[in-house]
Amino acid sequence: MALEIERRFLVAPGEAWRLHVTSQQALRQGYLAGDREGFTVRVRSTLPEAGLVSERARGGAASAWLTLKAPTGGLARHEFEYPIPPEDAEALLALAPVGLRKLRYTLDLSGGDWVLDVFEGANAPLVIAEVELERADQPVPVPPWCRWEITGLGELSNAALAHHPFACWGEEQRSHILQHLGGTDAAP
Repeated sequence: MALEIERRFLVAPGEAWRLHVTSQQALRQGYLAGDREGFTVRVRSTLPEAGLVSERARGGAASAWLTLKAPTGGLARHEFEYPIPPEDAEALLALAPVGLRKLRYTLDLSGGDWVLDVFEGANAPLVIAEVELERADQPVPVPPWCRWEITGLGELSNAALAHHPFACWGEEQRSHILQHLGGTDAAP
């Protein structure tokens, strides 16, 4: 059974993380199903963006995946991910009742497989770093720009942000998140 074990962090405003970028891609995600217990069905597709490295930008085929996730408790969750034809992804994205866009950066940090997501649109100015681990008790050196660990905070999951974008949060909720960053609504 496929397990995803990851820790997530809200990233402080600034550019310090950019020194660790090894690749980047624009992503569009749509959520086809989800429930309060955390089961989700997601479709994800790469987007061609000027200046971004993606399969399509390099002359290859667009990439698309269908992903099913279910919680197990703690840092782990079941994750089943399947490549699908880009045309199917486009059709599924059109059917998805909610979705989001983000720029994803792969980072050269130690301790696991690191990515950083810069959210666009109604979820800006959120920037979230994730590290995928081999086991839950694995030690991870956390960079100083990872300001606040948000592992397990459901309201900041991608699925939750698709259903209830950051821009729609109440002022008190938004302020609570932003105070952890020591910043304002300014984009990173």
